[in-house]
Amino acid sequence: MKVSVLFSGGKDSSLSALLLEPFFEVELVTCNFGLLPTGEIAAKTAEELHFPHRVLSLDREILEKAYELVLNEGFPRGAINYIHGRAVETLALDPAVKLIADGTRRDDRVPMLSISQVRSIEDRLGVQYFCPLKGCGKKIVDSLVGAYLNIEQGPSESTQKADYETELRELIRQRQGEAAIKELFPVHFQSHVFSRKKFP
Repeated sequence: MKVSVLFSGGKDSSLSALLLEPFFEVELVTCNFGLLPTGEIAAKTAEELHFPHRVLSLDREILEKAYELVLNEGFPRGAINYIHGRAVETLALDPAVKLIADGTRRDDRVPMLSISQVRSIEDRLGVQYFCPLKGCGKKIVDSLVGAYLNIEQGPSESTQKADYETELRELIRQRQGEAAIKELFPVHFQSHVFSRKKFP
């Protein structure tokens, strides 16, 4: 049975893929709006993890709506959750996709779908959506990542990644300038996975 894992190249989506590997045929899917080559970053990580990978092109209109949300709300949460919902729906429209997973953890606020959103997507589009890390807090995730993955971590603006925020930040940078990024996005840390850890 095949599962399509929404993949940013970070530790959470990578760990989700590893956890699903014994039970499913895993493919990694990175969403891209065509603003930056984020798919290439994720593809390198996917290759190191030994999973097939593809890039899902999202409608630029989704990014434009997210851009408006950030400016109106003064904070990125609603915009990123909006992109995530549309990404899951877009992936679900692929007739070959029946199972969709991601790296959402128990305590995450973004990206996050509500129960009603999940039920709507599943009912309308005939897919099943789940989060392998949903019951896991940061400590257990970090412990598993430390055991199985080689990663780098750092501030969002300086860490290579292929998440929704990357292209959203770039659009804001192009239109509003660097100062707007610092004003709208709180300082937080991201991860980039290099490879699996090798065991003797």
